[in-house]
Amino acid sequence: MRIAEKIDVAAGPELVWEQVSDPARVLHFFAGVTRWEVEGERRTGLGARYRMLLRVRSAEVGGLIEIVEFAPERDLAWTSVTGVDQHGRWRLRPLPQGGTRVELRLQYGVAGGGIWSWLAEQIAGPTVRGHARRTLGQLKRTVEHEQMRAAAAERRAARA
Repeated sequence: MRIAEKIDVAAGPELVWEQVSDPARVLHFFAGVTRWEVEGERRTGLGARYRMLLRVRSAEVGGLIEIVEFAPERDLAWTSVTGVDQHGRWRLRPLPQGGTRVELRLQYGVAGGGIWSWLAEQIAGPTVRGHARRTLGQLKRTVEHEQMRAAAAERRAARA
């Protein structure tokens, strides 16, 4: 199953990147994710690994994932090492009028093949799509709020 959702954020790619690339912030905006823990010595960047779980209906599914693409302020992609077969990607693209288009792509498959695997993917699809949409909305609110806070701090500092 493949899912792709996107949203426009009224902030530059650098501010969005701060959120999506920092494992300590993921649980603050990534809907449905119940665990995102650093595994190993590398905390971020290419080769970093995380133990992640995603709630899908009454189950928590996931496993160990590894960052396989890390292009600052542009692309961050991961793939599963163990657990559910999955791939994910954050795509950040500057908009001509300012801001950033943020796309979240998720791809997953249930092991075994056949009708039962297909059925499990179809049942999980609406839940995972809902998580992706809520994630983008929460990310947008988080980034835009941080941008407003920073601007307010700059105004206060200029007045002082």
